[in-house]
Amino acid sequence: MKEKKEPSAPADAELFRQALGDVTPLAPSNRVSPSAPPRRPKVQSAAPSPPLADTLSDHCADDVPLTEFLRDGMSRMTLRKLRRGQFPLQDSLDLHGLNSDEARKLLLEFLREATQRSLRCVCVIHGKGWQEGGGEGILKTRTRHWLTQCAEVLAFCEAPPNAGGGGAVLVLLKSM
Repeated sequence: MKEKKEPSAPADAELFRQALGDVTPLAPSNRVSPSAPPRRPKVQSAAPSPPLADTLSDHCADDVPLTEFLRDGMSRMTLRKLRRGQFPLQDSLDLHGLNSDEARKLLLEFLREATQRSLRCVCVIHGKGWQEGGGEGILKTRTRHWLTQCAEVLAFCEAPPNAGGGGAVLVLLKSM
């Protein structure tokens, strides 16, 4: 069997240039390319950060979770903008599969890091967690109750269906 002889690389380049012939390149566009959402850097500091004080309470967490929350003194227009997606989503936290204590600690950590990184809008995914008898999930109810207790949370609302629907909340944080 005969092997086909491949043309050398310079010959290929010359053939390509000849094939293009009278083609003119497109003018550069004035569009901005989308950037990827910021990732949490894994920074190892010399001094360990102080442990978080667990100030969140499960007391008075109703069986029916809140669908939205707005801190006193905030405009209803802020909540409307959050619901409509006018604040770009900058990070998210997934609490699936965690028990209540683990979820509470992770939520506190996440909110502290988000405020240190000057993030404004984050998504907390807690899942729907349907219970027998048609009740809402415990983690769904408690997560939303904890968010109302955090001073850095200005508002939250249920995420749109494409971002988790009733199993997630969009959270607006104070700007630093």
